[in-house]
Amino acid sequence: MHYYSTNKQTPPIDLQEAVVKGLAGDNGLYMPERISVFPDSFFEEIQKMTFQEISFEVAKAFFGEDVETDLLKEIVYDALNFETPLVPVLDSIYSLELFHGPTLAFKDVGARFMARLLQYFIKKENKSGKDSRNVNVLVATSGDTGSAVANGFLGIDGIHVYVLYPKGKVSAIQECQFTTLGQNITALEINGTFDDCQALVKAAFLDKELNEKLLLTSANSINVARFLPQAFYYFNAYAQLRRKGIKNEIVFCVPSGNFGNLTAGLMACQMGLPIKRFIAANNKNDVFLQYLLTGFYNAKPSVQTLANAMDVGNPSNFVRILDLFGHNHDTITQFISGFSCSDESICETVKACYQSTGYLLDPHGACAYSALLEKLQANETGVFLETAHPSKFKETIETIISDTVEIPQKLQEFMKGKKQSTELGKDFSAFKRYLITR
Repeated sequence: MHYYSTNKQTPPIDLQEAVVKGLAGDNGLYMPERISVFPDSFFEEIQKMTFQEISFEVAKAFFGEDVETDLLKEIVYDALNFETPLVPVLDSIYSLELFHGPTLAFKDVGARFMARLLQYFIKKENKSGKDSRNVNVLVATSGDTGSAVANGFLGIDGIHVYVLYPKGKVSAIQECQFTTLGQNITALEINGTFDDCQALVKAAFLDKELNEKLLLTSANSINVARFLPQAFYYFNAYAQLRRKGIKNEIVFCVPSGNFGNLTAGLMACQMGLPIKRFIAANNKNDVFLQYLLTGFYNAKPSVQTLANAMDVGNPSNFVRILDLFGHNHDTITQFISGFSCSDESICETVKACYQSTGYLLDPHGACAYSALLEKLQANETGVFLETAHPSKFKETIETIISDTVEIPQKLQEFMKGKKQSTELGKDFSAFKRYLITR
């Protein structure tokens, strides 16, 4: 399988180079040259399969030509050693709980999958004598990406991870999950926004001198090995719906920041998964909604909200969505609708849902749940992606519901560690100098 850049100014490359590079030389994002489509028989039998079995079949469709079957199976099963239950919240509305991994966030699967795949490619490079340098993973985070990547890559030889996060704009628990690890994980506290962090990462990939000195890649959803495995979730959700006798008129509502998760869902749909349509749920950072409404994309500085992982004013994966639909605005709007949720609405939704159903939403899931309440049609079944455990936003949620939120043991362990981070400004020259002198 070859991968091409969305900007189409560089030649296609193989999976290994796409994973190791992360970003194309023309600043585009890599996409697979073709998308395999499953036969109808696969979906007729999918409810009989486990999450790991389903995901392995999907992984083979993406990566099977480039990774030995036994190793690919080992990587998939290692990354998916937990379930993602489908929980009924209201009639015809289900929560797909993606927060049962090591850091209680949906990005755990993609991060661990990529870590193992990158480790495999590094060993191949070293054996061939092509490049024996350590790989430096740069990752910008607005919340959960940093913790998932840091824990997914923790202790892996030959890889050092730099997590860039906006100072004061992630929750205390999220910060603990990537600033207390040490070893091969370095946390960089940037005096700016998530967009500033993301801009530093992209600038690093395009800097010739830096890339001559260091072997750089990214573990954000711009990397194909990070975002494609998120398609596993959609197939597993459909299998669970089939077990309930539901197979048609299914709507997925996705809390959307950098749009990697939604893009993975769109890929799943193009592989034949019977999804009727998608809703992209934004917070106040709603540049995608404005694009859907007007046909014009206007990136702008992000603003801080209660749903901090979605505080993105220039989502990277927007170009992948354009690419999937041939840059046709009409086609995109037929298949994807948008929604914007204010902080006030997030609070109202979390409180109302908890009081009426007993189900506790996190701020990101609240945006998606609110969208379904407004946009789901009578004959449809809605699934919203609950992307992080509500205890990761403990103070916010407790204020909203006037009740105590228990912190799972997994998170309590992170909170015992000592913060280790380095403060930097948003100037690229200082960031570049820091990396070179490490």
